Formats: sequence, C-alpha cells, structure tokens
Amino acid sequence: MEERHLLANAIAKASEPWRHRLIIPNYKIAGAAKYADVTVQTVAHWHSNEKTNRSKLSARAVRAELSYMQLIEVAVVSSFRKAGVTLSRIYEAREYIKSQLRSEDPFAQYKFKSDGKHILMDYEQFDPKSGKGKLLVANQGGQLAWSEILDRLQQFEYEKDGIALLWHIGGRESQITIDPRVSFGAPAIKGVATWAIGGRWSAGDDVAEIAADFGLPRSAVIAALKFEGVSERSGSVWAN
Repeated sequence: MEERHLLANAIAKASEPWRHRLIIPNYKIAGAAKYADVTVQTVAHWHSNEKTNRSKLSARAVRAELSYMQLIEVAVVSSFRKAGVTLSRIYEAREYIKSQLRSEDPFAQYKFKSDGKHILMDYEQFDPKSGKGKLLVANQGGQLAWSEILDRLQQFEYEKDGIALLWHIGGRESQITIDPRVSFGAPAIKGVATWAIGGRWSAGDDVAEIAADFGLPRSAVIAALKFEGVSERSGSVWAN
C-alpha cells in the first residue's frame, strides 16, 4: 500500500481541501454497481482478495465501501468490458501501469483509450517531451502503437495531471455526474445532489416546486428523479 500512502501525502499537501475525498471510503458496492451498470457481484469480485482473481482491482476489506478513486476504476473497467476488452488484458494493462507509474489506482489517475481489443494510453503521459502522437499498448508491456484515431473513454473528464475528476454516468450526453468537488462526490445534476431532489419528491413536492427551489430546468429535475428510480407513474404527474 506504499503507493496509496504516497498519494495520500500528496493530497494532504495540496491546496484544495476537497482532495482528501478522493481516497475516503464513501461509495457502497450497490451504488457503484448501479452507476457503472454492472452487478453487485461483479464489483465485489473485482475487489476480492482471491489469489486466482486476475481481474482484481485494489484490495477491499469485507463489506468496506469504495473510495472515489476505486469507484472510477470500476467505471473504467466496466467501459473496457462493454467495449469488448477481455479481463485478462485489463489485468495486464493495470498491472503494467501500476508498476511503471507507481500508481495504486491507475485507471483513475491516467487517461486511456481502447480499440475494443487492447487498452492504450498516450505515451506523452510517460514522456511529455518525445511521447506526443504515440500510443502505448498497456496490456502488451508498453509496446508502442502509432494511431491517433482512437477515442478516449468520453464519459470521463480529466484534470491537467491526469486524475478523472468528472464522470458522466451513462455517457457523455448524460446530465448526471459524479465529481468529488461537488456535493461531496454524490451523483448530481447541475451541482444539485440527485438524492436531495428525490427527497423533495418523496416529501410531496411536485416537479415545478422542486425546479423553482433549486433553480433547475424541469428536464433536469425529471432526469434526477429517473436516476433515483422514480417512475412517471409514481405519485404526482410530472407534467404538473
């Protein structure tokens, strides 16, 4: 866990106080599974301590919650799997980047691309001077590729030093995001936690009232309610 301690020390020295939230256990397995559109069993398996589990992400104690960094890794791995990348290649890529860049949560700290078979990253993240325009095949021991046509995982937005600090849950077009700087990392829409909108609905407020109080468009309130599992047939009519 030396790398995680190094990251924690760096964060503690940072000027932005929200950075400590990146490594604090704050997300339940069920929530992570819902956001990444995978099963609870899948997330638990990825974080299990089984020696034969070659797809394992960072270690997690039994029933422990996930940190923001671990949550993003779950989301990235889910994206790779949906793109057709095998678990063995995901494991190989993660282990290579973890070793080479001394990162405990490499899928959350660096930008990646995929062609549906391999996991790639801009070589510029290794060598800023001579790496521009080159791609490294992370799951093949750092072999270089020379393609510039592969898209990054578009649902993530990265800060300058690489950490994924904004996740558009469900894709770049989604209004629901997770950002550790906003609402303590809870799923939110335009800066308002979706749980708060859902709570107002449960208390009996209609869409118009909620929208007015939070300064949100009606479409944003409806999107948040859908994310929170409220159907159009529940309670009041959304058109009110």
